[in-house]
Amino acid sequence: MTVSPRVAVLDYGSGNLHSATRALAEAGAEVILTADPATASSADGLVVPGVGAFGACMSGLVAVGGDRIIADRVAAARPVLGICVGHQVLFARGDEHGEVVEGCGVYPGLVTQLDAVRLPHMGWNEVRTPPGTRMFEGVTGERFYFVHSYAALSQADLPVDAQATWTRHEEADFVAAVEWGNVWSTQFHPEKSGAAGGRLLRNWLATL
Repeated sequence: MTVSPRVAVLDYGSGNLHSATRALAEAGAEVILTADPATASSADGLVVPGVGAFGACMSGLVAVGGDRIIADRVAAARPVLGICVGHQVLFARGDEHGEVVEGCGVYPGLVTQLDAVRLPHMGWNEVRTPPGTRMFEGVTGERFYFVHSYAALSQADLPVDAQATWTRHEEADFVAAVEWGNVWSTQFHPEKSGAAGGRLLRNWLATL
């Protein structure tokens, strides 16, 4: 009998929780929506969703101790998946309208505004995946759904041994996804990306 991996979706007041929870369940996870530190720490996998502003998401995350939960899981090499602003808050800092806010510091760099005329960047984009990617196994060359105005823009923003997936909006290249050991994160929304997003979530669940 196959046992479904137990996944905690961190509830810290951000939106988009239910679509992420539903997509993970459809991908085969036993999903718990929780802000309880013990539950989030002990789950096989932790998902950090997020929509809206970097600063507001960090405030909500800190209020429930989410920054400590993430740090403890990373230190223990326990799987974490960040989605959209949940991906952004894994970086050391976010710069919105000239205000720099401290992030979780899992990745060393900065999230800042895309250099583009049309913002937010909203819609479907292909991504450029690295060789040997586990995240995009079976979905290389597919399109994923983005809605954001901010992103990490440089390989220097990432740990030196991280695998980055890239895409472009207008003339701006930016980090679309990161694989770094047991930490994966996506600037796009896999839970809104149809069959390709579902396969990506199943790829993550297979690592738990």
